[in-house]
Amino acid sequence: MKKAISLLILMLVLFLAACGGSEEDTSSDASGESAETASSGEEAEESAEPVEIEFWHAMSGPHEEAINSFADAFNEENENVTVKPVNQGSYDDLEQKIMAAAKAGNLPDMAQSVTNVVPEYIANDFLVPLNDLIEDADVGMSDEELNDIIEVFRESSSWDGTFYSLPFSKSTRVLFYNQTMLDEAGLEVPATWDELREVAAQLTTDGTVGMGFENSFEAEFQGILKQLGGTYIDEETAEAHFASQEGIEAITFMNDMIDEGIARTAGEDSYMSNPFGRGDVAMYIGSSAGIPHVGAAVENGMEWSTAPIPELDGEKATTFAGNDIVLFNQSEDAETKAAWEFLKYLTSEEVTTEWAMLSGYLPVRYSAQESDEYQSYLEENPAFKAGPEQFDAGFFIARVPGGDAVRNIVLEELDYIIQDQKSVEEGLTSAQDRANEALQQ
Repeated sequence: MKKAISLLILMLVLFLAACGGSEEDTSSDASGESAETASSGEEAEESAEPVEIEFWHAMSGPHEEAINSFADAFNEENENVTVKPVNQGSYDDLEQKIMAAAKAGNLPDMAQSVTNVVPEYIANDFLVPLNDLIEDADVGMSDEELNDIIEVFRESSSWDGTFYSLPFSKSTRVLFYNQTMLDEAGLEVPATWDELREVAAQLTTDGTVGMGFENSFEAEFQGILKQLGGTYIDEETAEAHFASQEGIEAITFMNDMIDEGIARTAGEDSYMSNPFGRGDVAMYIGSSAGIPHVGAAVENGMEWSTAPIPELDGEKATTFAGNDIVLFNQSEDAETKAAWEFLKYLTSEEVTTEWAMLSGYLPVRYSAQESDEYQSYLEENPAFKAGPEQFDAGFFIARVPGGDAVRNIVLEELDYIIQDQKSVEEGLTSAQDRANEALQQ
C-alpha cells in the first residue's frame, strides 16, 4: 500500500509542479506513514466463507486511482474480504443507478452519496442506521474516535440523533487563479467580490476571459446569498426562500459579469479545469477537489494556485460539498459487517490524511487535519491550503428530501437567465415555485 500511495502522490506532485517556486520539488516523504497502518485488519471479523462487497462511487482520474489503491490495501489485510469498487459515472448517474437497483432489489453493499441525497435514501428506507455498529463493543468506535470526526461533518451525517452515513470526501469552493497572468498585468489576487470583478475585467483579452463559473455555479449563488444574509432553503420548514432581494442581487452580480464578457461558464467542458489549464480563463471558482484535475490540465508551464472565496462586506461563506458513505440494508449480515469495516478504514486518520493529500478534499478528522504529515504537505503544496483555511466559513445547505431535485431546478432556471430567456427575477421566482413543489412531494 505504501508503494501504491507514494506513487500516486508522486504523480500528483508532477501534476502540481506548475504551481511554481520552491514547491516544485516536493520531497517523497510527504506521503508519510502509509494508510496500510489503519487498524481495520486487526478489527475485521474473520469469516468462514469469503465475503465480497461492492462499493459504488463517482470518482474519476487520480481520485479513482486512490480509491482503488485503498481497496487493494484493505483486501490485502483482510484475506476473507474483497472490496470491489465500481465506478458509476457522475454523481447524478450514481444516484439514478442506486434508485434503479433499489427497485430491482439489487442494491450494492455501500456507496458514496452526496449529503443532500441521503434524506431521499432515508425516506425510502434504503439505509442501515449506523448507531448500533458505532456503539458495538467489538467492532464499533470509541467516543474518542467518533468525536475525532470534525464536528460540522459529523453533524451533517446525523438525522435526529441517528447516523445514516459517515463523512468521507468533503470540499469547499476555492478561487483558482493564473499567477502568470496576474504578474504580467501587475495585479493581486482578489480578496472581495468587487475586486474580483475589477481584476476579471483587466484580465479579459483576446482569447482569454477574466473569470470562469462552472456550469453548476449554484454553489456560488448559495455562497453569495448567505454573505448577503439571505436563505436558500429553510431546513425546519423545507421551504425555499432564494427568490428574495438578496437572491436577485447575487445572481445579478454574476450574470452581469457574463453579459459584460468578463466572465463565462464552462459550457461543453462542464468543469473549468480544462479551460483554465489551457489559459482560456484567468480565474475560476471550483471545488478544492478539482486541484488534481487542474494540475493534470495545465499547459505551457503556467504558474497557478488557489485562494479563499472572496468576501462580501467582511462576510465569508463557502458551501461544503463532497460526499458521505452509506451502507444499504439489502445486504446479508456478513456483507454489512465487512462494509462497516471498510467504512471505518476509509474514515480512519491514516486514510483520510492520505486521501486529502491525494485528492484536494479535506481531512474529516481533527487528528488528520492537525497532523505534522498533513501540515507539512500543505507547506510543500500551497495550492491545497485554501480549502482547509475556510473551515470556519463553510456551511451545508439544508438537508431535506427533494434537495437534489431543487438543485437541478435551480440549474435549469439559471440557464434560462444566462441565455436571456428570462430575467433574473422571473428565473428565480420560477425556480422557487418549482422548488417548493418538489420539496412538498
